[in-house]
Amino acid sequence: MLKRFFLLCSGVDCDIVNSCSNGEQNKYAGIGATVFFTAVMAFIAGSYALYTVFDNLYTAIFFGLIWGLLIFNLDRFIVSTIKKRERFSDELIQASPRIILAVIIAIVISKPLEIKIFQKEIEAVLLKEKNELAIANKNQVTRYFKNDVDKNKTEIDSLKSAITKKEKEVATLYNSYITEAEGTAGTKKMGKGPIYKEKRAAHDLAVQQLDSLKATNAKIIAEKESRAQTLQADLDKKVSETQPVIDRFDGLMARINALGKLPWLPSFFIILLFLAIETSPIFAKLLSPKGEYDLKQEEAEMGIKNVLAQNRYQSDLQQKTDAAIYDKVYADIRDDKELYQYKKKGAIELLKLQADGFVDKQKKSM
Repeated sequence: MLKRFFLLCSGVDCDIVNSCSNGEQNKYAGIGATVFFTAVMAFIAGSYALYTVFDNLYTAIFFGLIWGLLIFNLDRFIVSTIKKRERFSDELIQASPRIILAVIIAIVISKPLEIKIFQKEIEAVLLKEKNELAIANKNQVTRYFKNDVDKNKTEIDSLKSAITKKEKEVATLYNSYITEAEGTAGTKKMGKGPIYKEKRAAHDLAVQQLDSLKATNAKIIAEKESRAQTLQADLDKKVSETQPVIDRFDGLMARINALGKLPWLPSFFIILLFLAIETSPIFAKLLSPKGEYDLKQEEAEMGIKNVLAQNRYQSDLQQKTDAAIYDKVYADIRDDKELYQYKKKGAIELLKLQADGFVDKQKKSM
């Protein structure tokens, strides 16, 4: 039963192959088994590739099954359409489009399985790319908010600088009236004279201005710092909103690109393996000598060609005979006087009707 199934997979004519020897049947059963297991691998590869796209097991299995059946049908068609010729070069020319198609199928099948085989290495590459994307995204978002953040920071620094400047001015005035009282600077007269009082008054006024400036600027600085926190919160929110997009950067295309960044030699050998598997039925058919099945298939095709040739010859002969008979019949009729008079009478009546119709049209137009 298994042998019969593999013969069906090979695309052979069951009536012909059943009449062949056991060895001939085993040869085509082997070809059919290769076609079947290639389709199974295509199903597995397609299901895994689609699972990375849809993230749904049942959807991936459904479309993977369709993909496997498509590959099975293509391989079966490729093998069944290769016929043995008298010369190997003719067979190779005949099989060349099928070989090209088999190569394409092998590459398509191998890629998802390569992704699965090198999954850990690919995930390492994807992690590095995700980190780079996260950094680039954060820098981009930071640049987006940079003008507002820098402007807000500059205004806060300016307000704090004004307070610092006023504090220095107060400290200078304090030192001025203290040294005046001690007699170490200014008039260099110890005591609290008029100059001391002027300097003390200037210091006290500056202290009042400093207190007023601190109160005013503290309120504005608080508002600016609150604005800075809001801007930072918006920046962090924007980064967190875009992070899931980066986290999902592990689809089929991203994995294929990551696979391309790995060393090419292991991947190349896997592709060679699938090329060998996919093209093995074709080369087995090409390299095998013309066997019993091929001879019987050729004999059956020759019988059909002979029947078609005979039918075509008989059809042409019948056409020529009918043409000769009708030529003779019409030659005899052409000399018949009774038929001539009958045709003449009809032609005269037709001419009269045409003439009467022309006169009626002329009368109506006048």
